[in-house]
Amino acid sequence: MVSLLCCGPRLAACGIVLSAWGVIMLILLGIFFNVHSAVLIEDVPFTEEDFDDVHGPEKIYRLYEQVSYNCFIAAGLYVLLGGFSFCQVRLNKRKEYMVR
Repeated sequence: MVSLLCCGPRLAACGIVLSAWGVIMLILLGIFFNVHSAVLIEDVPFTEEDFDDVHGPEKIYRLYEQVSYNCFIAAGLYVLLGGFSFCQVRLNKRKEYMVR
């Protein structure tokens, strides 16, 4: 029988903790980018031409929203990692009770 167990209990628990923190942090960052927080302007990939253009603010707002979507996508990936780590914890618990 093929075992789906690929990491130990400590690594799986670490994956759960890191993914929980990553989801919380990235969702908050996504929300702050979505409301166009001025503190995060340094993390928006804009150029000098974006400020000189007549439609400058709209371009910058679109860049803010793109970074916000990227944060939400990364949070989704962390949810998948947390689910995988949770499955590994469950498989490790089941392995403890199996007779060899």
